[in-house]
Amino acid sequence: MRRALFLIALAPLALAGAAAAQTYGPSDSAGPIQITATVPDNVCTIGDLTDGDNLFDVGVMIDTATGLLLPNLTAPPKVLTGTQCGAPSQLTISATQMTAQAFTTTPPDGFSRAVDYTATASGWTPTDASFATGAVANAAATQTRDSGGSGQITISLSSFATAGGPSLRPVADDAYRGAIVVTLAAVS
Repeated sequence: MRRALFLIALAPLALAGAAAAQTYGPSDSAGPIQITATVPDNVCTIGDLTDGDNLFDVGVMIDTATGLLLPNLTAPPKVLTGTQCGAPSQLTISATQMTAQAFTTTPPDGFSRAVDYTATASGWTPTDASFATGAVANAAATQTRDSGGSGQITISLSSFATAGGPSLRPVADDAYRGAIVVTLAAVS
């Protein structure tokens, strides 16, 4: 009973609140007001390396018994995830020889201070983009994709070879360094 009386007592207050929300007299409005925005079709972004490490560690490159470059030299691939482009795009890869950093003079006969390799970017374009550091020309270094999209790009190294020929030995050096650059750009 007490509850019923309480609810009856609240009813006039609820009606007063509803009445206050009603408007009386003339009103005015504006609209519709249009909203506009754009998403550029020329924005491409290369994702992040899955392991967060921008270093290919090839390790010891030579057969310690002969001093020659290992014939089965490899390095684990790197994966760029979160790559996207809102338009057709062009993927380009370039690379530099791995060169001895401390040994900077002319190497003795039978030795070389550089190692060539092939860097490949795959997964974005129908044909992999590849760059061979020992090649005179690298026509396959740039590839195209005919539509926008998102995905990943896998970067791998292969075909290691001593610059100057397989009979040359890489000079002793604690640091051989090279570099790879992967570029993604929208094309019209």
